[in-house]
Amino acid sequence: MQFDGVRPDEITMVSVLSACADLGALELGKWVQRYIDKEGITRTEEVCNALITMFAKCGDIDEAIRVFRSMSGKTIVSWTSVIVGLAMHGRGKEAVDLFDEMRRIGMKPDGVAFIGMLTACSHAGLVEQGCHYFDSMVTEFSIVPKIEHYGCMVDMFSRAGHLSRALEFVQEMPMEPNPVIWRSLIYGCRSHGELELSESISKRLIGDEPMHGSNYVLLSNVYAKMFRYEKKTKVRKVMEKKGIKKVPGCTMIELNNEIYEFVAGDKSHDQYEDIYKMVDEMGRAIKKAGFVATTSDVLLDIDEEDKEDTLNRHSEKLAIAFALLNSPPRTMIRIVKNLRVCTDCHAATKFISKVYEREIVVRDRNRFHHFRDGCCSCKDFW
Repeated sequence: MQFDGVRPDEITMVSVLSACADLGALELGKWVQRYIDKEGITRTEEVCNALITMFAKCGDIDEAIRVFRSMSGKTIVSWTSVIVGLAMHGRGKEAVDLFDEMRRIGMKPDGVAFIGMLTACSHAGLVEQGCHYFDSMVTEFSIVPKIEHYGCMVDMFSRAGHLSRALEFVQEMPMEPNPVIWRSLIYGCRSHGELELSESISKRLIGDEPMHGSNYVLLSNVYAKMFRYEKKTKVRKVMEKKGIKKVPGCTMIELNNEIYEFVAGDKSHDQYEDIYKMVDEMGRAIKKAGFVATTSDVLLDIDEEDKEDTLNRHSEKLAIAFALLNSPPRTMIRIVKNLRVCTDCHAATKFISKVYEREIVVRDRNRFHHFRDGCCSCKDFW
């Protein structure tokens, strides 16, 4: 459009900002923001909301809040976008405060705003507050909860380890739970050691959705945790027979105005030899600092040393190594992953942030993790 001299309008900019948000391309998103101001494109409510979403999804929630506060006219979409953004970044208390502020000024929350609020409580482990807001939907605002709201509640109970409460909640739902709700319960059971319950629910899901690959992966993961490698192998063979393939984990990173993508064991990058040397160096450095690999996440019946080597080839570790090689010391690293961060990579990134004195921001499929000085913003509620 620029080469052809076609002037973009507000709708164009909303679309471009949405693309930046999907990619997690913060620097490109900032350039678009400057372009909007330079070209005198009107900052409509839609453009501002797109900016809020872009900054939130690209890892700069503070800038999203600044855009929000600068708006003269805020819609329910504006408020909800910031609440959801704070939820994704694990800043549950701030999301609660903003929700209460919205109510104080007379802005009536809708069903989507409550999804954002319940998500915030879930990611921050604010169980009792979440229950309060779920009840207030009906008692104060006469909003009939949809399956998405029930899903948020099950996710909240499961993350916090209240598994009996989660199961009871599912059984008392006025509608049939969908696969998303069952998967939330499986993740919670797996994280908190209820592996037999995870196994039975996973088998049920496979019966309901025999061609959905993630159901088989969940069951395979459970068997790996239980060290039942024969059963794990059997599940993988069933997947292979049905032509079902596991979605490969990939990680993107924006560096020097370029976007790079890595997959597990990736050797397609020009610097791959240096990257793997850096991965090995990272491994030695964090082990020296006290890190112990979580090898139960590896789904292969191999010895512990080989399992650690497999974990070291995960896509996010390759992306972090690439960033350490190609960015100045002590600068922030931002990466985007298409799947949930595994337990081992989560623990390793804590140590990497401390050893290399880097703040590392990771956006996975569910939320943001801000690693700083050996700690993560999620408090392990991921």
